[in-house]
Amino acid sequence: MEDNYGKIQIYTGDGKGKTTAALGLALRAAGADKNVFIAQFVKGMHYSELVSLEKHDNISLKQYGRTCFIEKEPVIEDILAAQTGFSEIKEITTIGIYDILILDEIFVALNYKLIKSEDLLSFVKSKPDDMELIMTGRDAPDEFIEIADLVTEMKEIKHYFNEGLNARKGIEF
Repeated sequence: MEDNYGKIQIYTGDGKGKTTAALGLALRAAGADKNVFIAQFVKGMHYSELVSLEKHDNISLKQYGRTCFIEKEPVIEDILAAQTGFSEIKEITTIGIYDILILDEIFVALNYKLIKSEDLLSFVKSKPDDMELIMTGRDAPDEFIEIADLVTEMKEIKHYFNEGLNARKGIEF
């Protein structure tokens, strides 16, 4: 089989599993000796997957959020964290060591206006040809869906959170 990197993938929708799908792809790529960088936007909390990912030398992960999720309006710390993350991923693409770049919750950052849509669109269009780009988050804008090579929408049909169940360690965090 021929390596055919350089595609753009999107995992969006209101259902559970967007980040999980992207992390599964990261693990698969690590098993194939690919180097992966995961940028988690609007996340700064400790999740169990961070422990697992630390065990893989060819997966790097950095969070660009605070220890709480944005509830209503972003505060300056949210904006600065996202802007720092966006600057860093632009630099990361120029060094050429990563085969795969995952922008987790990037569409949430867009929807909260932490990053300008036109800046992200320009970045996506100018990514290295041999770099696979995966973007996750609810409400992916149409202009990103149009240029993506693969789009998967996670649709919530039923969720136990609606019955009052809290997030469980090892399952949701």
